[in-house]
Amino acid sequence: MQLDGVRVIDLSRIISGPFCTMLLADFGADVVKVEPPGGDPVRQQGAIIEGMSWYFASFNRNKRSIELDLRSLQGLETLRALLRDADVLVENFRPGVMDQMGLGWDALQALSPGIIHTSINGFGTTGPYAKRPAFDFITQAMSGFMTMNGTSSTGPMRTAVPISDLIAGNYAALGTVAALYRRKTTGQGEQVSTSLLSSMISLGSFVSANYLASGEQMPPTGNDHPLVAPYGLFTASDGDIAVAPSNDGVLRRLFQALGLIHLIDDSRFSSNASRVSRRAEINSLINEVVCTQPRSHWIAVLNEAGVPCGTVMNLDEVYRDPQVLHQEMVLEVEHPGRGTVRMTGFPIKFRNEPCEIRHHAPDLGDNTEEILEELASKLAATGP
Repeated sequence: MQLDGVRVIDLSRIISGPFCTMLLADFGADVVKVEPPGGDPVRQQGAIIEGMSWYFASFNRNKRSIELDLRSLQGLETLRALLRDADVLVENFRPGVMDQMGLGWDALQALSPGIIHTSINGFGTTGPYAKRPAFDFITQAMSGFMTMNGTSSTGPMRTAVPISDLIAGNYAALGTVAALYRRKTTGQGEQVSTSLLSSMISLGSFVSANYLASGEQMPPTGNDHPLVAPYGLFTASDGDIAVAPSNDGVLRRLFQALGLIHLIDDSRFSSNASRVSRRAEINSLINEVVCTQPRSHWIAVLNEAGVPCGTVMNLDEVYRDPQVLHQEMVLEVEHPGRGTVRMTGFPIKFRNEPCEIRHHAPDLGDNTEEILEELASKLAATGP
């Protein structure tokens, strides 16, 4: 595996940090999840079957768990012993908490000079908001992301999933791997930091670019594209399809497939700017045709014509879709005493050393004894 031999000490909880360390674990790192008495709160959230939170299981596969009370001297001493042999430390505490624990950067360097300290926080390690508590909902709001979603009638809208936690965890994993790569040549450790707020702002794409260029924010357009028309959802006889004709060439193929080729020469729709200004009108003309046939008909016809399109699917349809199943995006993982847990698969594919489930998500403290035995063995071999 890509990260064989890399030891990660994971002090994080909830989503952002565990998502980061799940990625590292999927790539082969040995992730030791350090949990307080009672465990990660996610153990008690979401659908719980046979005593196992499937939410927790999905984010903590391929990890080992040790239960430590870091408020006690013994717990802190055990953590320090773990860090002496660690390549990476991941945490998502508020800035300053590691210093309060006596594990600021200088202390970490003394324990393990080449360690990578990866921190995920709400607003950054410095600045006027650094010490504020943060959650995904708050940073979706404060990043401008909500104002890009929804419509003028709905007002700002969040995404259903905690996207700021997930993208921050993704960036943290990427930054960690970059720091490990740099260490190969320099031998030096590194502090890697990302925040939920910065992560969300980085997703602004052309909406942010347009604002930075013009000083004007695009109004939210819901499922329509703010820069291109027609582009969005259209209603077939049995549900919605998504259609994305991103340029005039693709638009011509769309009109040809729909029997609307005459619209190409219609002065009302001769340019993208005119189509955007008449979005409701052109969408209505397309819907008059699309509503006459079911989704399966149009997906076949439009794909044959080379027009990007797809069915708007609910999760039941997603997890039965032949392409999703072919890509192994649904895994079934045996948890002894808990039954089989279904979870999402690996989005990154490797030809030579594919990701795999090496072991299921651990019960709280499942690996405490073996991890402590490893520490004792190492101390006996090398001395304190």
